[in-house]
Amino acid sequence: MIAIGYYYMRRNKSADDFHLGNRKMKSGIVGLSLFATLVSAISYLAVPGEIIKHGPLYFGFIFALPVVYFIVGWFVIPHIMRLKITSAYEILEKRFNGSLRTLSSIIFLILRLLWMSVIIYATTDKVLIPVLGLSQDKAPLLGAILGIITLTYTSLGGIRAVVVTDAIQSFILFGGALLALLLITLEMGGIDNWWPHQWSDHWAVPQWGFQLSNERTLGWFIISPLIWYICTNSSDQMSIQRFLSTRNTRAARQVLGISLLVDIIVGLLLGILGFALLGYFHYNTSLLKAGQSVFSHSDQLFPRFIIMSLPPWGGGIIIAGLMAAAMSSLSSGINSSSAVITEDFISRFRKKNFSGNSKLRITQLISLIVGILVVIASLYVYVVPGNLLEVTYRVSNLFTVPLFIMFFMALFIPWATVFGTWVATLSSAGIAVLISFWENIFSSQGPGFLYIMPAALVTGISAGIVFSLLPIGPEPKPMLSKNENE
Repeated sequence: MIAIGYYYMRRNKSADDFHLGNRKMKSGIVGLSLFATLVSAISYLAVPGEIIKHGPLYFGFIFALPVVYFIVGWFVIPHIMRLKITSAYEILEKRFNGSLRTLSSIIFLILRLLWMSVIIYATTDKVLIPVLGLSQDKAPLLGAILGIITLTYTSLGGIRAVVVTDAIQSFILFGGALLALLLITLEMGGIDNWWPHQWSDHWAVPQWGFQLSNERTLGWFIISPLIWYICTNSSDQMSIQRFLSTRNTRAARQVLGISLLVDIIVGLLLGILGFALLGYFHYNTSLLKAGQSVFSHSDQLFPRFIIMSLPPWGGGIIIAGLMAAAMSSLSSGINSSSAVITEDFISRFRKKNFSGNSKLRITQLISLIVGILVVIASLYVYVVPGNLLEVTYRVSNLFTVPLFIMFFMALFIPWATVFGTWVATLSSAGIAVLISFWENIFSSQGPGFLYIMPAALVTGISAGIVFSLLPIGPEPKPMLSKNENE
């Protein structure tokens, strides 16, 4: 990974090269990179853990992805590709003013710093510490090592190094999960011996609609991923930066399509691995730690399988897959965060223009600072309750919808105003925080984590549409029209 970063360092002549690869990258490799970016070590652990503990309703996300491709590919990407920008949040200044660009940049940075912190926490605390048999006080050291390696090739090679290493890591993480599934199947004498033939006793009775009494229903497992994928691919710098690194709208659509297709394949694989781990530990309960159960420690079964049941070479490959999943996401988060800080804050408010080399050096320094902050923040993730999937929704995805609300208002609401968009964003963020930390605030059982994004989306859009009708603040600027030639 570091050698790849060094190789591409020599090809970076400017900050635009560093962040966008001169806007000429190939769709196939960028699509794999986008997949690897968004499917992190959190997913690698959380998906099998969710299937083990709560059952197969998680697979509802598959029904959402064709809709995501249509909405983002035909209604969002053409707008984005028309504008020669580096930071996604320049769009908001063109449509509204600088205050919303600043707000969106801050929200993105908070969102991605929290997300990267959860990734380091999940990789070190849930995998490396138990697998290596180390005490918990070594977690900061392991997190720092993981961060330093990723920082090195990211700050050296920029987006080209990130995309190439992401593509390589995609195959490693896929191979690691496939190997684990194969070894379980061989040890148990066939798929039929671990495949669930009936609904497990500890899984809740399945609900199919949108019942408020049960947070894990098929309906919510379709709607929440649908909202997350649309919001992330329409407003997150990590995704938009991938689209902008290609030549045109058609290539950007191909990036999105490849990413979603691979996501379905790997999501199915990780879910089936959850079935295999459940069957394996059901027949090998002696391999669990004292006091552990399959139900209450579902996130820890994959690492436990690596420790107790694999030869060293097998465990090494699977841990490499987990490390690859973590590093691909960290590298993308660091590169995108440095792009936003450079373009939306330093370059924007600096009176003198940077020379090409000085701006490149500053960008590399910012990457280093971001990495250090992420490692520090990862030390405090443990305070959030719930399994990894719940922690992801409550922390990593907390501001995904509020960030999207600003883009929705800019691109699709002709009468949207600065005031209305501010109210929409803040109300959406307020609802997201309220539901996420309901138990901490009110000391009582609150709405489930799958309600966070739908509630934040409805609240934000409703508030934005209504408050934009009030004669407060400057008149709205014209809509950003789509290029008819795209």
